[in-house]
Amino acid sequence: MGKISLEGMEFFAYHGFYDEEQKIGNKYAVDVEVETDLSRAGKKDALAETVNYEELYKLIAKVMGKPARLLEAISYKIIEDIFAAFAAAHVVEVSISKFNPPIGGVCHRARVSIKKSRQEYEALEAER
Repeated sequence: MGKISLEGMEFFAYHGFYDEEQKIGNKYAVDVEVETDLSRAGKKDALAETVNYEELYKLIAKVMGKPARLLEAISYKIIEDIFAAFAAAHVVEVSISKFNPPIGGVCHRARVSIKKSRQEYEALEAER
């Protein structure tokens, strides 16, 4: 097993619980880590044998472009889309930070992190 990570991605997006947040927007940072078997890609030197991080970025950017109320919902949607797009993804961890959250005090970032294995994700989906 190995990990493919995209760290420090930044997006300006229109997420937030309050309507005002969805109107004015804010800066967000996203980190994603995908656990997968990298041995075939390593042996064959073939992009088709791994999680293509260019495609991974495009997937994340697409999710970040759709307004949502909660960082938890955005994180879960990214996990859902990664499992749908990459059959080789075994475990996905997503962390999203909102810069200067409206909490009534000084706070550089609010952060939510969710980690799911494919088995955990599929069990949750089966309950729906």
